[in-house]
Amino acid sequence: MEESYQFAVKKETQHNIHSYSYELEHLLSGHSDAFQDMFQYLLSFSQGHLSSLLEGTYSSLSRHALPHVNQLFSSLSHYLRGANVSVDAAVHQFFNNLFPLVYTRLINPGIDGSMTTANEMSDCLRMTRQDVNPFGPHPAVMAQALAGALGAGRHLGLALEEGLGVMNATEYVSLSKECVRGLVKMVYCSHCRGLTLIKPCVGYCLNVMRGCLASVSELDQPWRRYSTLLEQLTHAMAGHHSLELALLGVRGYVNEALLYAQLHGPLITATVDKVCGLSTGEPTGMQPTGPEVTTSTVTSSPPHPSAAPSQPLPEQWLGQLAHLRSSFPLKPSKNNKHSLRTLSREFLMYLQRYKSFFAALPEMLCEGENVVDESTCWSGEDVVESYTGRVVGNGLHAQRQNPEVKVRTPNPSLAEVKERLERFNQETEEKFPKLGQMETWDELGSGETEEGSTTDCDDEDGCQASGDGHGQTCKGALASS
Repeated sequence: MEESYQFAVKKETQHNIHSYSYELEHLLSGHSDAFQDMFQYLLSFSQGHLSSLLEGTYSSLSRHALPHVNQLFSSLSHYLRGANVSVDAAVHQFFNNLFPLVYTRLINPGIDGSMTTANEMSDCLRMTRQDVNPFGPHPAVMAQALAGALGAGRHLGLALEEGLGVMNATEYVSLSKECVRGLVKMVYCSHCRGLTLIKPCVGYCLNVMRGCLASVSELDQPWRRYSTLLEQLTHAMAGHHSLELALLGVRGYVNEALLYAQLHGPLITATVDKVCGLSTGEPTGMQPTGPEVTTSTVTSSPPHPSAAPSQPLPEQWLGQLAHLRSSFPLKPSKNNKHSLRTLSREFLMYLQRYKSFFAALPEMLCEGENVVDESTCWSGEDVVESYTGRVVGNGLHAQRQNPEVKVRTPNPSLAEVKERLERFNQETEEKFPKLGQMETWDELGSGETEEGSTTDCDDEDGCQASGDGHGQTCKGALASS
């Protein structure tokens, strides 16, 4: 009989833990997928944006340049998904591959058809592009802008995967023999006296659950820090439309680079003549012809990312951002529209509920119909008016005074999870040393959409901050850590 009780109470407790952790796990996994979907949408939009520039304005090189465009955005996609790819290397490889096309089709059109050493010339141009510097500062500026904004998005994806790993390790945590005996005593021993309807006292239940989950509660501090880093990474990625503008800006950076190459054509030709030892004849002149200038100058490069927070967005960029909407397999908002920022706002509001998840888990397991705190309750020994034992706190150290469950050693698997999470937090702080110094996201939780209209927001939507008194602004969220 006792063995059957042990099996039943162990299964029931693990089921209850799973039921509370499921929503948090779904929050992390669902938004991990949603962020990746949004990243891929923005990449596709930006790729089409750049391809249309090449096809419409630089048609002489577009057909040969498009494979390099595809390669660039494929590399950026892999980077955002966590692959070991360098944004800087991808951008510079793109411009290395672009230089032979620009040199033979824009600066010196027709030269490749008249030379028998076209392949040798292309190889030389690719290898010497950074020395010749035909595109001016624009490749380096583009690489820096993309690395900054995409770096936060990439690390946010890695952080969500790390959080899911923590949840998977704790979801079906093993319960010690002392814990199971304490649970049986709390839940079933009253049945031996025929007291099948009596409920455990709240304080008694807390002692048992905090003893059982002592090693789980040790995750509280690293998890709080992890949650704050999630907030800061989300803000760094979506605040001021950072990632959106960085990707939209690719077209402008490439356009400015091509214009720079055309305007400095004679100097580039002379330099290539010396470096590659290829006689190209007379340069075709300083100014490119026809639509190469008139059309391409319409599209200017976007403002530098560092200037975006303090300057209003140009109308053309706001116009582009207005189309960056998509729906996700999460609970849709009232207006059924999502941008990266509104998705991020939704994520941060849900996240507030779970910053203290591991410390609050024993309390959640002792809520509702499972316990009573009235005139009569079960103390583990008898029916009493109130529990008189000392109620201990969370964590391994506090369990030394636990009168109900003896905690002898920490759970080794959970100790490893804690160490891994602490290491991830430290690596994140080292990789992004200025995360905590970023401006607050004033719009967070304001209840306004991107268009400025107010949307209804209720508890079910997850729009309400947690009940610990923290505000809905990013500043309040960070302060709560």
